[in-house]
Amino acid sequence: MAGLDLRALDAPVIVAPMAGGPTTPELAAAGTNAGGLGFLAAGYLTADVLAERITAARALTSGPLGVNLFVVRSSAALPDAIHRYAKALESESARYDTHLGEPRYDDDHWSAKLDVVMDLKPEVVSFTFGLPDAEECTRLRSAGITTVGTITTLAEAELAVAVGVDAVAAQGPAAGGHRGTLDPAAPPPTQPLSQLLRATTVGLDVPVIAAGGLMTAVDVADVLASGAVAASLGTAFLLADEAGSSPVHRAALQDPQFTETVVTRSFSGRYARGLRNRFIDAHDAEAPFGYPEIHYMTSPLRAAAVRAGDPHGTNVWAGTGYRQAKAAPVAEIFSALI
Repeated sequence: MAGLDLRALDAPVIVAPMAGGPTTPELAAAGTNAGGLGFLAAGYLTADVLAERITAARALTSGPLGVNLFVVRSSAALPDAIHRYAKALESESARYDTHLGEPRYDDDHWSAKLDVVMDLKPEVVSFTFGLPDAEECTRLRSAGITTVGTITTLAEAELAVAVGVDAVAAQGPAAGGHRGTLDPAAPPPTQPLSQLLRATTVGLDVPVIAAGGLMTAVDVADVLASGAVAASLGTAFLLADEAGSSPVHRAALQDPQFTETVVTRSFSGRYARGLRNRFIDAHDAEAPFGYPEIHYMTSPLRAAAVRAGDPHGTNVWAGTGYRQAKAAPVAEIFSALI
């Protein structure tokens, strides 16, 4: 295997990449320093900012680091549906005294970010929403980088292996944030992580990382006993001292008024799990497919809601086990997981 052997971590726990704020260089480095593997989230960043964050994390740890890239190859957006949704969100613009963003398409600076990781060589690069092609996998491997494809079904895992990834991250339905489903218009799979893990570990000849809803030492032990080489946790670190979660996000995770998470495409045009709030209740049924167009369109609304301290106007991504998240340093959270 190229690069890092994921089976050789001192602590088989990965601090999952969480784009949009929660992931910081400090969080990633702390995960590595605790004996696991910390990931930086490249999503929504420019290539230059990604390079700065990799460099900053390198200064905080001598251990391995991972970087997660969004692979946006196509969009399921339909112009008429986007226009109708924009009309439906006019009341939100008025509520937060802001405007909608331009619903544009881009590939999240894929080529430029690929150049950054080829240059700075994090030990691991993972992919979400899509897969690199075989040539790109070969380039990364030749640079000594281990590649990981995020998948939500065995069929997706087989596609990932076919393009040459070194490992897969099997994401179950309890995961917080965006589902890693490869088809942007497909309903997110509901197969439990335990079943997906069994199918992938038996059916594939590559290491499998387990992800989605893992919060406790028992959760970690269970997936390791089922054949995973490591457990990837995101929600468990949202309240970590080193995380960049906003004050609104942190407060909502601990607010008893929020009682459940739901999967919605109302914020980004792609399915993601977060705390059920007023915005989701008002707009989920009418929200069309269309990532990243809807993401860009709602971005000013969400930012304005955060500035206003209102968790009901923004996405509060979280997995189903969010109530078990602890406000503590990463090292302390790791100690409770191992």
